[in-house]
Amino acid sequence: MGDVIETRAGFVSLIGAPNAGKSTITNHFAGSKVSIVSPKAQTTRAVIKGIGIYENTQIVFLDTPGIFNPKRRLDRAMVSAAWGGVKDADMVVLVVDSKRGFDDETKAIVQKLQSEKMKAVLVLNKTDLVGKEKILALSSEINREYVFEETFMVSASTGQGMDEFYHYVAQNLPKSPWFYPEEQMSDMPLKLLTAEVVREKLFLYLHDELPYALTVEPELWERRDDGSVRAEMTIYVERDNQKIIILGKGGQMIKKIGSSARKELEEMLEERIHLFLFVKVRENWGNDPSRYSIWGLNYNA
Repeated sequence: MGDVIETRAGFVSLIGAPNAGKSTITNHFAGSKVSIVSPKAQTTRAVIKGIGIYENTQIVFLDTPGIFNPKRRLDRAMVSAAWGGVKDADMVVLVVDSKRGFDDETKAIVQKLQSEKMKAVLVLNKTDLVGKEKILALSSEINREYVFEETFMVSASTGQGMDEFYHYVAQNLPKSPWFYPEEQMSDMPLKLLTAEVVREKLFLYLHDELPYALTVEPELWERRDDGSVRAEMTIYVERDNQKIIILGKGGQMIKKIGSSARKELEEMLEERIHLFLFVKVRENWGNDPSRYSIWGLNYNA
């Protein structure tokens, strides 16, 4: 009989200010898109799991919403979800955008880690965009404020330094059987993943303010007899003029968004997708409790 290989498994919560690169790390590790990425802040709205195997360890990254000073009900729910992800984790990782440095949002997170006496690992991301001296100075500055278990300097978009980080995580998670099948990359239902990809395209194609005034919800995800999938998604906006912007002249904008989302989904899932998008005005969707429960957010946060 061969030796039994000891396995490890655990949950690793990625926290940080908006747009620090948490989703890029999650997708890089899972080897596929499980979390939407956008140059705009506050793209991730719920805690999304990215699952993968490194050495003999199954790592489940919890990609949490960016932590910032919340103003709206949805903002409060997102920040609450982020800190909730910390409570469920075996390891907490603070991800910092090296280019942006030790800004007020990151300082507030470090202060909370300190007051709650939470152990954490520091990951300085986007190091490919910053000189070495600046990164070393940033590492010293943050570690003076709070002593982290370990500090890593990485670029999630190029993969630089990621192996060293994964190796550390894998070695420091508890001995345990794996939680998910080996090939599983996320626990997000495909219909929610589809809604997220559509939302990413809305972020990509629309100007700054509008994506924060909309949400995308799955109405239908149905496998047809020929093996293809029919997916129907509704984009909810708050006002008629927002609907007009999303539709575009002669429906050109919605067509572009739908075509781009469908192409990406077909590549990700290796399936034929028939994607139908509808735009509806729901004035106060941000205060509708049912919109929150779909994403596992706490309406009363």
